Amino acid sequence: QVQQMESGGGLVQPGGSLRLSCAASGNVFSDGAMRWFRQAPGKQREFVAGITNRGFRDYEDSVRGRFTISRDIDKNTVYLQMNNLKQEDTAVYYCNHWTRQRGLGPWGQGTQVTVSS
Repeated sequence: QVQQMESGGGLVQPGGSLRLSCAASGNVFSDGAMRWFRQAPGKQREFVAGITNRGFRDYEDSVRGRFTISRDIDKNTVYLQMNNLKQEDTAVYYCNHWTRQRGLGPWGQGTQVTVSS
């Protein structure tokens, strides 16, 4: 079963940037999609960005144009470049491997992103 480890979070000022990494234990690019989610305090977990096995990218409306999802197939790693961060981007960020057969896999620990002046 695929497991993933998120990293790269931290404290950043509004307008700043961070790059998150998601290292997966297995081959996650042969099928399905790798997706980033986030969960802010008191809110439900929400989709942020995804990249399919064919490289198609999708974004939640509030992050489109500011966030970029990418991948390194050789490293089994997915990245989320976050620019022009806003306070409302503050959340714990998770990645997950989705397949049509199974849906989402188990969740990792996530990485905390805090945007504050």
